[in-house]
Amino acid sequence: MSLEWEQVVVDSSHPRELGFWWANALGWEVISQSDVEVEIRPSKETLPGLIFVPVTEQKTTKNRLHLDFRPDDRAAEVERMLTLGARTVDIGQGDQTWTVLADPEGNEFCILGART
Repeated sequence: MSLEWEQVVVDSSHPRELGFWWANALGWEVISQSDVEVEIRPSKETLPGLIFVPVTEQKTTKNRLHLDFRPDDRAAEVERMLTLGARTVDIGQGDQTWTVLADPEGNEFCILGART
């Protein structure tokens, strides 16, 4: 048996807006879009991607799954994400080598420090 990781599904109150926000934040391409979902990938041929689909309920608790990103310069990347509309969040992480941020709908993600 063989499996290929196609995408991560992100529940969203506004999938179109959030999908385009993430495409801009990551520099990824919008692969497909409709009135109800948006799929983005690093490139059309590259997997996995992210697909944003509608949900009716609001996010109320910490994510059970989140994305981690490792940039060349954590401070610069955190500042860039904040400029795009992310916000810092405290999930009890304390002082760490990563920064926890949330996208415009409150989904947490981390900007990691340098690999050691």
